[in-house]
Amino acid sequence: MPPSLTPVYLSLVPASDLQARVERALSQLKNPRLGKDVLSAGMVKDLAADEGGAVSFTFLLGHDDPGSLAREARKVVQAVAGVTAVRVNVADAGAAPGGTAPRPAPGTVPPPPTPVELPHLGRVIAISSGKGGVGKSTVSVNLAVALAQAGQRVGLMDADIYGPNIPRMLGVNEKPPVEGGKIRPLQAHGVKLISLGLIVERDAPAIWRGPIIMKVIGQFVRDVDWGTLDYFLVDLPPGTGDAQLSLAQTVHIRGALIVTTPQEVAVGDSLRGAKMFERVGVPVLGVIENMSYFVCPHCGERTEIFLAGGGARLADELGVPLLGQVPLQANLPGLADAGQPIVAAEPQSPAAQALAVVARRVTDALAAVPR
Repeated sequence: MPPSLTPVYLSLVPASDLQARVERALSQLKNPRLGKDVLSAGMVKDLAADEGGAVSFTFLLGHDDPGSLAREARKVVQAVAGVTAVRVNVADAGAAPGGTAPRPAPGTVPPPPTPVELPHLGRVIAISSGKGGVGKSTVSVNLAVALAQAGQRVGLMDADIYGPNIPRMLGVNEKPPVEGGKIRPLQAHGVKLISLGLIVERDAPAIWRGPIIMKVIGQFVRDVDWGTLDYFLVDLPPGTGDAQLSLAQTVHIRGALIVTTPQEVAVGDSLRGAKMFERVGVPVLGVIENMSYFVCPHCGERTEIFLAGGGARLADELGVPLLGQVPLQANLPGLADAGQPIVAAEPQSPAAQALAVVARRVTDALAAVPR
């Protein structure tokens, strides 16, 4: 653990203590068919907890057992203090000789986790990209500010622990206060935000493995006093790693946005990212093509600097809408470095207008997703 990350923000629980608490919690959950708790009934197998707070177990369901029992078991474990993630492998009790659940074959993908409902966060949106350098954080910041400008209560969580740039883009750099055991998010441009970049030193390398990543994401969701939000945006690191899976295990994600550039190398990586969300049961709301083209500020001529049409092709392959094409703009990087999102600093510029359209289309797309 980096020495600069104080225990108030991140505290690891001994795995043995956590497992004991999980077992006690499961011993309170009754199987109505058998009239005894699921632990003594032998329905819980291979229970394990690591120091990062991740818990996994196999849950044996009989043909006459209610299917909701597995979901209740997950919720019981998720409510245990110190648990950051829960992975349950539901197996048929009749197919397990001697009451022992069959282990998943190596390389198989576990079933999608049952998401946790946190109504105070509003609609949770994951913003992802297959590769770095496509402007995902820029899109996240400006989308959050555009939604706030429309009167929505917006939270933005910077889950890109390897490159936490959200604070700079929103012009904040102080450490968030802790009050009543909760971290208070900072605010800028009407958006509440939290980021690892506000906690660790600027030059501290984030050389962290999966359990720590899961712990950080779990605490950013549960231990931050977000208040009541309409939208909760999560800026994820590039790729399909621990952060993406941890978020899917921690909170019910209403939809994912995929950010790409027009080039095929970016589109191919973004496709893999989108398929990952589909695998864990998160609907992809649409594709945002960034750096789509360049508009000359003097003559207004449009120039396709990169290959054209990659975002549209990706959207077609996924069967989702292309939510917008955001043009390159000469002064956009400078404004981002100065903590001035383009939708606030230059709302009439081509990039700001395109991002405002994206915000409206995201709102419309979410309205069609069942709550």
